[in-house]
Amino acid sequence: MSRIRLGLKGFGEIPRHLFRMCAEDDRIEVVVISDLGKPDILGYLVSAETKGRVKARLDGNFLVANNQKSRFIGGGDPGKIPWDMFDVDMVVDGTWKFRSKSDMEKHLEAGANRVFLTSLPSDLIDRVVIWGVNEHTIKSADRLVSAGSATTNAAALMLKILSESFGIDYSMITTVHSYTADQPLRDRAGNDFRKSRSAAENIIPVETIVPKWIEHIMPELTGKIEGTAMNVPIPNGSLLDLTAGLKKKVTVDEINKVMAMAAKELPGIIQLVDDPIVSADVIDNSHSLVFDKKATMLSPGRMVKVLIWYHSAFAMAARIKELILAYDKADKKGGAK
Repeated sequence: MSRIRLGLKGFGEIPRHLFRMCAEDDRIEVVVISDLGKPDILGYLVSAETKGRVKARLDGNFLVANNQKSRFIGGGDPGKIPWDMFDVDMVVDGTWKFRSKSDMEKHLEAGANRVFLTSLPSDLIDRVVIWGVNEHTIKSADRLVSAGSATTNAAALMLKILSESFGIDYSMITTVHSYTADQPLRDRAGNDFRKSRSAAENIIPVETIVPKWIEHIMPELTGKIEGTAMNVPIPNGSLLDLTAGLKKKVTVDEINKVMAMAAKELPGIIQLVDDPIVSADVIDNSHSLVFDKKATMLSPGRMVKVLIWYHSAFAMAARIKELILAYDKADKKGGAK
């Protein structure tokens, strides 16, 4: 069986996790990696981040690890990377920089058959897929696809479950997120006042576009969701604090039972935990939604607060890998391959 030939644009945290997952799976071959970084350092990071479980080494211009032999090429704007020269089937753009429809289309013009974003797009594209919510809408004709964001995956899935089980009048989300690569370690003037402050020293309120995209994916929630984000001084492990006003009175036990059923239906996406966990406990956890059973609160009968944990980059890499396989299946079913 032929392997899916994958190209990576950018080799940051999410693409490196994806490379690691592909190195442990015979179905996907990372053919080429385009990044501005030094190849020997990028290879070192793969090994270091996996604590040596995936041993990556440089062989000339290739990064070799397990079943992968990936050609390193320089970075560049979309359209300047000749994907057709490497017979690439799909491209994952993990730069977080080129998120517009026009930028994604340039990858197609350069020879890619399909482009995935590791983040939310800046405008409308063919599809934003949230696993457990709308993956059934996947079509072989989709060319520009986003896997959303880790917060979007967690929030959309939780809201879908609450809405279908109890009905929702309104909701508010606050994501307490590990610091991100675009934040300085020390105060430094940037484009945003708050994000110019040190990521290592502060809780920093940040705007989020997650509610807008959840409303796009689930129009039934239009006008019923608002949200904000706070970046905190930890490197990994994030928390979603979600409060919702439900349409009927429920008990804490009823909510937890619904989540237990959801975890059984989507075992790779939802995990129910009864332990008093903290953020470090979800590092390298691939679930989109780790439901904290002990944290469920209810007041005064129709207002519920739940806490959801997730490892942002690792969970996103897992969802992207699943999307790659799902679209390959759709292509074969539709005769596109």
